[in-house]
This record gives sequence, structure tokens and C-alpha cells, in this order.
Amino acid sequence: MFLRSALRHLGRRPVGTLRTPLRTLASSTREVPALTRDRYPAQRGAFSELSDEDVAVFRGILGGSDSSRVLTGPDEVQGYNIDYLRSVRGYGRVVLKPRTTAEVAELMRYCNERRLAVCPQGGNTGLVGGSVPVFDEVVLSLQLMDTVERIDEYSGIVVCQAGCVLASLEEKVGAHGLIMPLDLGAKGSCHIGGNVSTNAGGLRLVRYGNLHGSVLGVEAVTAEGRVLDLMSNFKKDNTGYHLKHLFIGSEGTLGIITRLSIFCPTASRSVNIAFLGLRSYDDVKQTFLAAKRGLGEILSSCEMIDAPSLDSCTRFFNLQSPIEKYPFYMLIETSGSDAGHDEEKLTRFLEQSMEQGLVEDGTVTGEPTKMKNIWKLRELIADSLLSDGYCFKYDLSLPLDHFYEIVLAVRERVGEHAINVTGYGHIGDSNLHLNVSCARFTPEIYALLEPFVYEYTSRLRGSVSAEHGIGFLKRKYLHYSKQAEPLRLMRQMKQLLDPNGILNPYKVLPPETPTNESAGH
Repeated sequence: MFLRSALRHLGRRPVGTLRTPLRTLASSTREVPALTRDRYPAQRGAFSELSDEDVAVFRGILGGSDSSRVLTGPDEVQGYNIDYLRSVRGYGRVVLKPRTTAEVAELMRYCNERRLAVCPQGGNTGLVGGSVPVFDEVVLSLQLMDTVERIDEYSGIVVCQAGCVLASLEEKVGAHGLIMPLDLGAKGSCHIGGNVSTNAGGLRLVRYGNLHGSVLGVEAVTAEGRVLDLMSNFKKDNTGYHLKHLFIGSEGTLGIITRLSIFCPTASRSVNIAFLGLRSYDDVKQTFLAAKRGLGEILSSCEMIDAPSLDSCTRFFNLQSPIEKYPFYMLIETSGSDAGHDEEKLTRFLEQSMEQGLVEDGTVTGEPTKMKNIWKLRELIADSLLSDGYCFKYDLSLPLDHFYEIVLAVRERVGEHAINVTGYGHIGDSNLHLNVSCARFTPEIYALLEPFVYEYTSRLRGSVSAEHGIGFLKRKYLHYSKQAEPLRLMRQMKQLLDPNGILNPYKVLPPETPTNESAGH
């Protein structure tokens, strides 16, 4: 087996060469989706409709009548109305691009006075319909708010505007010997403000935790145009209510994050990756337990991939797996400061896992280019599944004893309605990405999947959203994870901070009155 020789010479095995950029829009050639109001019937709120006078005011705020920061052309605004998955589409008529917090505040004050609904938008890489209009909301894009204000090498604290692209931030902090505490497949497009607004998890959560711990402070603009300075330059700042947490994960419904400070750990000097083949999910589960016990503090990522997921990725992107085919794969990353110590621990862990019959084969490398290419086999799965036509994506937290069972249950339930039913994800933090791909969206397959997936998750006391958020697509299923009293308190908080309900309406909170929204067509 190759793994045995790899343990003697880390990094000797070649892997497939990536021929595609990180975030290729596999969906770019797919058909424009139906309007959200038609596919998922919902009732428009009692908001004002945009007028030419409103557009003139926006232009005045953002630089005059010829301002390029106010987009109104149908071709200009269409991309801001359609989500990355092409599962939802609004019909907003204007896109605003402020550069400063003061501009955001002025825009919000005006929209609140006029009762114009607003949809904040970052990189528009979300997967739950939270970052695009449902109806004709004003799109407030943070694309131009991309300044990195300060990187403190001593404290590891980075202060930046919300529109900074994650990959760009990663590059800039890396030049200072630091690392971003989160890593996502969409890092070439997603914004750090959007990451914080959705409390994104990603590939490093098992090591660095979620953003509620990493984000030290935020600056946010409320629906009424109030600027809340909740910034902090310290990991220790125990001064009253930690209001920053209201905006981390609230998906732009309570306020718009415009700036933030985030703690970035020191980058590891020694990083290794093992890509392993396994015969069963039970072997995956036991190998994860062995990794936690054997690798301890140097374990930085632990991912599971099933065979259909890897097959989709290698086929669509013309890549080659570095090992033979197996029912399951694991990608395990270690990060530390002592190469000899780390490689010794990794070697011992892998030898023991093979001796116990848990791991059948694999490859190990510490060479940067090869590690990057192995990571592509995991990061590009989501894009590859879009090539089938349409993909239902479910982001669930499930107990590890039952982690993969839902994939088998859904596969049996949808039968020939689906082209592919796959499961992969962050087994290190119990987060499964369940994907059901098909030629196109149909009411039949939609009815087979929802609410079945969420009912199944609820029976296991899992979470209907592990890291993608609730957005529009999951709001009517939030009650499967939140009981009535917490939901009531969430509504009261929304009413307090956004009395007119103009900020990202139709998102996160369930409809207050029953509608035919669940029908879907």
C-alpha cells in the first residue's frame, strides 16, 4: 500500500493538477431560476416601492447624478438578484455601493423613513437565499468597503471593513505570520462581513472554534441609521452586555456589519495532510476518534467525503484522486510548530489506524502545492454537484453515531428523481453537507425532501443549520431547532432594532401567519 511508503517520505506522492480556479461558477451556464415569489410563494410586506426620486437621493448620497455606485440597469442588477446556487431570484431595481460607514448610515436613515426594504449583500456566496432580494428590496452591496485598516502582529488582531474578500485577508495576514481562523471553499469570493453575519464555520473550526470566539468586536448600522461602535482591540473586554453577538449570525436582519476586529492565530510552521481511504462510515467514525486521541493539539481539520462526492469532483474538474477508489475518504490536516514532532505523531496515528484495519490506504504530504491540490478535492465538491443541473443542499449538525444515515435514507426516498445523493463535510464538528442533485427543480422532488430532511434531523436532536444560516429557504423550518419561547424573544429583538422591519425581510424568522409558502412550485 502506498501509505506505508509515504510514512517514510512525506510528500513524495503526486496528486492531480488543478485546472480550474477555486470558485468556478459551475452554475454560470445554467438557466435563470424562477422568481422566488413564484417558486416559493410568499407575501410581499407593506413596504414602499422604489421611485425615481429615491434613486436621485441615493445618487446624491453616493456621489452625484453620474455616480457608478448606484446601479439601475436591468443587466447591471440581475446578478445581485440571483443567488449562487440559482435557486432563488428577486427583482430589486437598484444596487447601492457605499464606501464608508457614514454612507451606509445615511442610506439606512433614508430607507427607513421611506419604508424601503433593504437587502444587505456581501460576496453573494450564500446557500440559503439570505443575500438576495425576495421581492424588490434595495440591494446594499458592501463590495467597495474592502479596506484592511490594521494588522497587529503582537496581538494577532486584524481590523478591517466588512467587504474584504476572505482570500485577500488570508494573504495579507499571512505576510505578517498570521492565519485567518476560518477557511471556506468560497474564500475567493465571500466577504468577511458576510462570514460574520452568517457565523460561517468552515474547515478550521475543529481547531479555532467559531466566529463568536474569534470576532472581538464589530461596528454595525441599524435599520434606523444608528452606528453602533462595538469594536474592541482586546481578547479580554468584559464590559457589560456583549452586543456584538447580536450581529454575529443574525444574517443582516438586526443590523449591517460595516467593520470588525478579529483575532488571527500565529500561522503554523509545520503543516501536513493525510488523504485516506476507508471501507465504511463506522471506520470513519473510529478513525476520527483515534485522530483526536492520537494527534491531540496538532489536529486542525478532519473532513469526511463519500465516494459519490469525490467522483463528482474528479469528473467535473478532470482531476485524479491520489489513491484508489473507496466507499469513504478522510482528509486530515495537522498544524504545529515542530515538524519532527508533528510527523512522528501523524506517522504513529496512521500506522496504528492501518494495523487496526480502520484505514485501507492513503497518501501523506507536507509539500505546499500538493497539500493545496488535495484540498481542492474537498473544496470543489460543492461546485461540481451543480453541474448536474440543480442541487438541493442541506447543511446539518447531526450526532456522529447517526451522521451518515440520513444520506442513505434520502437516497432511498428520492430514488430515480435524483441524479446523485451525496454526503460530505466536517466530521470534526459533526457538520454534514447533504446534497441531492437533479436535472432541474421540480415540485415532486422538493416535496420528497422537505420537510422530511428537517423532520429527520429534529428526531435526532440535530440542527437544521450548522454553518450556512437560515436565510429565506430555511425560515419556515427554524421551529425544528428552536422552540416557541426563543422564537418569541428573537421577534422582540427584531422589533427593537428594526421597528419597521426593513432589514433583510423574509429572512431567518418564520412567517408570523400561515401561508401557502411551503407548497413550492
